[in-house]
Amino acid sequence: MKKCPIASFLACLCLVGCTSGGRSSEGTMLSAQSDTLSADTAGSGDSLSAEQPMPMAADELFDDFFFNFAANGRLQKERISFPLLVSADNHEEHVSARKWQMDHFFMDQDYYTLIFDSQQQMDEVNDTTIAEAVVEKIFLEEDRVQQYLFSRKTGRWMLYEIRQQALQRNANAPFLAFYKHFVSDSLFQRESLAEQMMFSGPDPDDDFQQIEGVITPEFWDAFAPELPAKMLYNIVYGQQHAPAHQKILVLRGIANGLEVEITFQLKHGRWKLTKLIT
Repeated sequence: MKKCPIASFLACLCLVGCTSGGRSSEGTMLSAQSDTLSADTAGSGDSLSAEQPMPMAADELFDDFFFNFAANGRLQKERISFPLLVSADNHEEHVSARKWQMDHFFMDQDYYTLIFDSQQQMDEVNDTTIAEAVVEKIFLEEDRVQQYLFSRKTGRWMLYEIRQQALQRNANAPFLAFYKHFVSDSLFQRESLAEQMMFSGPDPDDDFQQIEGVITPEFWDAFAPELPAKMLYNIVYGQQHAPAHQKILVLRGIANGLEVEITFQLKHGRWKLTKLIT
């Protein structure tokens, strides 16, 4: 992921009206899915961490727990309800602890993605009362989604099911179909930009200030962030929300402080990019 090249953007004079401010069996299905279940396994080791015990407080927020879960092989096995149910369509199998392969998810890359419907929904990330969460691997090229279902009981987050799902059956299916086209077709991408897009980002001349303004489609290439085209991650915190006419795609850096928010709105049956925050 890269940050928007703000300096080039300003040099092109494409920012208008800028302001500054502060701020049970283990056979057939397991074999068929073995590559998928360990698709994000990194290196030859089972851990990206020193296998230190997870602080008890990390179970309060799902994100805190999940980063430990994805980095610590010993913890990962401890927090899976074996034999683990793996379901797809009308077929089910169970994976034993012996068959499980460490999954690092997005920990071997610089960022991960999230999809929200609103700013209010984004605040649910910090809700300590949430007891259900779903981590989604969205394989855009294969039109499928792999969901990891977690539940917190007796104060401990546990993975209790992996569910295979066709992309068109996902709650975000209409937006994901649009996004797949958006990142693979430059002409369609240009047509999917609002006539005026709100912009907010760091002032290149002052790290402690933000600049805000309006940008237009002809300057999109000058500052567009690099977007993942093959795979997205998403985390559903709590209950799945009803389909919405707005989607906020968040690209969040891992241990580097980078974050990009891109807002899309459904207008007259078409998704349009309406806002960019870097």
